[in-house]
Amino acid sequence: MKVLLLGSGGREHAMAWALTKSPALAKLWGAPGSDGMSDILDRVALDPLDPAAVARFCRENAVDLLVVGPEAPLAAGVADAARAEGVAVFGPSKACAQLESSKAFAKDFMQRHRLPTARAAIGGAAAAKEAVGAFGGRCVVKADGLAAGKGVVVCATEKEALDAIDRLAATGAGKTLLVEELLTGPALSLMAVLDGRSYAQRPASQDHQRLLDGDQGPNTGGMGALCPVPLDAALVSKIRSEVFDRALSGLAADGLDYRGVLYAGLMITPDGPKVLEFNARLGDPETQAVLPLLDADFLELCLSCARGQLRLDRVPARSGACVAVVLAAEGYPDAPKPGAALRPEEAAEMDGVMIFHAGTKIADTGWVAAGGRVLSVVGTGSDIALARERAYAALRRVAGAGLHWRKDIAAKVLGRTLA
Repeated sequence: MKVLLLGSGGREHAMAWALTKSPALAKLWGAPGSDGMSDILDRVALDPLDPAAVARFCRENAVDLLVVGPEAPLAAGVADAARAEGVAVFGPSKACAQLESSKAFAKDFMQRHRLPTARAAIGGAAAAKEAVGAFGGRCVVKADGLAAGKGVVVCATEKEALDAIDRLAATGAGKTLLVEELLTGPALSLMAVLDGRSYAQRPASQDHQRLLDGDQGPNTGGMGALCPVPLDAALVSKIRSEVFDRALSGLAADGLDYRGVLYAGLMITPDGPKVLEFNARLGDPETQAVLPLLDADFLELCLSCARGQLRLDRVPARSGACVAVVLAAEGYPDAPKPGAALRPEEAAEMDGVMIFHAGTKIADTGWVAAGGRVLSVVGTGSDIALARERAYAALRRVAGAGLHWRKDIAAKVLGRTLA
């Protein structure tokens, strides 16, 4: 089977690694891919944001399956263009992807279909500033459009909220803004694979979005993740019925044929689980913590989803745990500085360790940082404690000067079950 994978980050490296484990794979292309993936796929000079170019490549190269990693190609309509050529696509249509590409669309969808979510006001900058007072200054300000995980600002005071509105309004993603009540509780990421008629839920994972230890500092695309998160059975059942069941029926009621991953970013509040956001693709870095535990053929899973033939309610997972810690360039997320030296080869022979590249490149001197989030150092083990120990032991070998990482990834969940 011939597969084209769109994307170049740590998530896509993990997806490429999982795809290559399938005996059904005959050819794997990556657009654009990265230096870190070049040993497991063929890179092609193809703009993943150009639907016509992607569809043409699929047609001319007899691609059987298109797998879309990041959100921007989905929002651009790449899946629609490829499907028009008869290609099976693991990724939702442009209309369905609005659940991520427009927070206003997603909030309206959740409210109409009775999904539990935070109270919110939606409008331009002036309306957003008026709404801040209604929440007592403590609120969350969100840009409506895509912002690479950096369009959300958690505000503790009215001044912080007003400043956030001004900053986000100045970006292309912030023409429309949401001001939401500030919820409290542990965060949780749950991803499900939808085939248009049914869904299969993946094991729960947890992202760490803030830059600094103790969940301090600005929001980022994600500084680490773990899987699985110990969950009370009653909570799992509640999330299935109130979030994913209602989302699936809501999509059907709205005439939307959703084929791909629906990621629910949740907060477990004293009033129960509430949806903070939807993403229309696999999370990054959650994917790096989830796929190593997959007990199924990832290519076959993607293909059955794309063809509307899922036929299972849970994605099989092997026992054990996985912790992914993100290495970021100094200055991330605002002004990352490239060029820091890396030693990923130092972790190659360590038990239970994997490295997934993101913003890296090969220079004359070896591997160097070339982006904001540089790579994910992943540890696996029989439990979270061992997986975490392996990830941090490997990280200390890999990282050089000029790099930043959190020291507390997975620390909160040790010995704890969310209920």
